[in-house]
Amino acid sequence: MIDPIIIVIALICGLLARSVGLPALIGYLAAGFVLHEANIEGGSTLRHLADLGVTLLLFTIGLKLQLPDLLKTRIWATTVIHMAIMQCLFLVILWVAGQIAPGLGLNISTMLVIAFALTFSSTVFVIQVMQERGEMASHHANIAIGILVIQDLAAVIFLAASTGKVPEPFAVALLLLIPLRRYMLRLLTYAGHGELFTLFGLALALGGAQLFESVGIKGDLGALLIGALLAGDQKSKELSRNLLQFKDLFLVGFFLTIGLGGWPGGELVILALLIGLLAILKPLLYFPLLTLFHTPPRTAILASGSLANFSEFGLIVIAVAVQAGWLEDVWGAAMSLVIAVSFIISSQMSRSSHEFYWRYRDRLRGFESTLVRDTKPNTEGIRVLVLGMGNIGTGAYDLLAEHHGGEVAGIDVNERKLANHRREHRRVIAADASDPELWHWINLAELELVMLALTNHQENLLVVELLNRVGYQGKLAAVVRFSEEGEDLEAHGVSVFNLYAQAGAGFAEHASSLVDGLSAGYSATDK
Repeated sequence: MIDPIIIVIALICGLLARSVGLPALIGYLAAGFVLHEANIEGGSTLRHLADLGVTLLLFTIGLKLQLPDLLKTRIWATTVIHMAIMQCLFLVILWVAGQIAPGLGLNISTMLVIAFALTFSSTVFVIQVMQERGEMASHHANIAIGILVIQDLAAVIFLAASTGKVPEPFAVALLLLIPLRRYMLRLLTYAGHGELFTLFGLALALGGAQLFESVGIKGDLGALLIGALLAGDQKSKELSRNLLQFKDLFLVGFFLTIGLGGWPGGELVILALLIGLLAILKPLLYFPLLTLFHTPPRTAILASGSLANFSEFGLIVIAVAVQAGWLEDVWGAAMSLVIAVSFIISSQMSRSSHEFYWRYRDRLRGFESTLVRDTKPNTEGIRVLVLGMGNIGTGAYDLLAEHHGGEVAGIDVNERKLANHRREHRRVIAADASDPELWHWINLAELELVMLALTNHQENLLVVELLNRVGYQGKLAAVVRFSEEGEDLEAHGVSVFNLYAQAGAGFAEHASSLVDGLSAGYSATDK
C-alpha cells in the first residue's frame, strides 16, 4: 500500500512546479528527492505502478506509430549519428573527470557504459511535455518520437546483450500476431466505448508485454510492438485517448522512483550536476543533423529542444551494469541527479523554443535545405482556412466549399488523412498551423476567415497568438468543448462554438424540422 504522505508530497510538489511554469512531472521528481531525505520509501507497490506507467506509455506510443516515418533518413540517420557523436563526447568528458578525480574509479569499461547511458533522451518526459502543450499531432512531435523509438530499440538490444538473454526459439511464433490484427480490432469494436473497451486496452498492453517476456523479449518492447500492430485504425486512436489518464497517473510513480534514488556523494555530485547541465549540447547537435536531412528549421528547433534531456533508459542501463558488477551502485543515484537536472533544462528550452525561433527566424532559415525551400504549397486565392481536418473540420469545409469552392482550404499535418481528402477532391495543405512560415505563404489581406478545428485548446491559443503577431485582420472562429476554453479564446477576439453546449441546440433544430415535416404531412392528409 502507498503511504498517503507520498501522495500529498507529490501533489504539493507538482502544484509548486506548475506555479513557476515548470511541468508537474518536475515536481514529482523533486518529491522523490524530498521523500528520500525524509527516509520515506515507496516500496514495491510504487515500483510496480512505475513499471506499469512505462508499459502503458510505450503501448500508446505504438498506437500512434507509423513505421514509414521511422524509415525516413531524417529519423534513423539523425538518431544513429547523434548517438555515436554523443558517445564519443561523453567518453572524453568522463576521461577528463577521471584524470581530475581518480577517486571516481573510472576505467574504460565503466566509461563506455556510462557514456552509452547518456546518449538517450527521455521518451516519458518528451511525451508528457508535448501532451501538456497540445503538440502531440505536430511535425516536430512526430520527429522527436521517431528518434526516441529508435533510441529505445537500441537500449533494448543493449539490455538483451548485456544480460545474455536471447529470445526463445518460440519467439518466431509472435509473427502470427500480424494476421490476428483484424480480429483484435474487431474485438475492440465489439467492446464498445466504455469500461470494457478500456479494460481490453489494458489487457492488450499488459498481456502483450507478458507474452513477449515469456519468449525472452523485453516486455516494454512487446507493448510498443502490440500498439504499433494496431496503429492506423480509428479504434486505436480512441483507445489511446482512453488510456491517457491511466498512463499519466502511473507515471507519477515513475518520476517519484527516480527521485527516491537519492543523491550521490562527494565528487560524484559535482560530476552529476555538470553532466546534467551538458544536456544543452544535445539540441546543438540535433538541429544541424535534422536540417542536413531536409527538416525545416522550425521543426528542427522544436524537436531538438524537446530532446535536450537524459533518459530513464539510462537508469536501466546503469542498473544492469551494477548488477553485472561493471559499476558501483552509487552511479544509480548519480544518474538520477543527472536526469533531474536535464529535465529542468529541457522544460525551459522546450517552453521557449517557439519564441526562440520567432526571434532568430531569419538566421535559422539559413540552415534550410534546397529541398525544403523548393516545396512551398500553393496558397493562391484562399479566402477561408479550416485548421484541423478531422470530422468537425471536414464537415465545416464541405459546407463552406459548397458556396466558396476553391477559395476554401484545409490545413492538417496527418499525411494519411490528407491523402484521403485529396481523393475526395478537397483542397488541403500539409502544414502545421502553429508554424509562422505557413502564414508567410498565405496572402493575409485576402484571407477573410480562419476556423480553428484543432483538437487541443493550447494549440488553438498558440495559433491565435501567432495570427495576431503576423497582423491577421480577418475573422476567427473556434470549436471548444469547455466553457473556460471558450472564455480564453473570446478574450482574444475569437468567435466560439461550444461543441457540447450548442450541439443540443443543433439537435433540437434537427428534431424540430422532423416534427414540422410530420405536421405538414398530417395537414396534407386532412385536406
